[in-house]
Amino acid sequence: MDKLFFDLRPTHNPHRWYLPVDPSICVGPPGSLFMFGGVGMASAVAALERTTGRPLIWATAQYLGFARPGSVVDIDVWTPVQGKYNTQANTKGHVDDKEIISVSAALGSRPSEISGQWSEAPVVPPPEDCEPSNHWRAATEGLHSRMEVRIAKGRSGVDRIGNPEPDGRTLLWARPREGFAIDASMLAVMADFVPQGVGNALGKNAGGNSLDNTLRIRRIVPTDWVLCDIRISGVYGGFGHGSMHLYAQDGELMATASQSLIVRVRDSAEDR
Repeated sequence: MDKLFFDLRPTHNPHRWYLPVDPSICVGPPGSLFMFGGVGMASAVAALERTTGRPLIWATAQYLGFARPGSVVDIDVWTPVQGKYNTQANTKGHVDDKEIISVSAALGSRPSEISGQWSEAPVVPPPEDCEPSNHWRAATEGLHSRMEVRIAKGRSGVDRIGNPEPDGRTLLWARPREGFAIDASMLAVMADFVPQGVGNALGKNAGGNSLDNTLRIRRIVPTDWVLCDIRISGVYGGFGHGSMHLYAQDGELMATASQSLIVRVRDSAEDR
């Protein structure tokens, strides 16, 4: 099995896995780190694929709580329906008796020669010609330090203030710095970058906390970089909604994602 971006471990029970939470998979201010939501979903996806032996078709996560460094997330997998070609499954991720994340999914594949793609990748400069995205907190450790992100459309950090994107769209190239393969679990991590588009859409130093995320896999192909096409649909009443298309470097549509989030506008004290 390929090495994962996070330290998911098996147990004697093939339907139970566990994930030690260390700062390398966390985000947040110093002293208040928490596991990145995309890692929670990605670890569930990896547990589901390894338990069923089938590739992911779609997964939807509901974020219910925070897992802090030093804790352990237990991931229990249920497979209530197992068909000839696909499995309907779900997981519960919990720290002790506190539920952190709930994921429902379908996994499998069917013999078919039919293939089509009607969503075209936007024409953007290659990653090496795009500016690096500087995280607003200038994190030198944690999850953001492990991801290389380059901006093809939009701005990062305080540069977004007063510069809204009229179409609510942000385009980012992303890849793990440590060379991990781009698989369904790695796409699940990147899919949780949707909140990064909020600041560009609003023209504010803003982001958010994810309430949910849905990832739909089309076709995963070998690629070094992933083009994340983030589109913020709207913001109202303190909540926002957005989606993402994830493309390989050759323009192949690998997956789509969508989520809702709590919108956070950061004040000048946090900026410093």
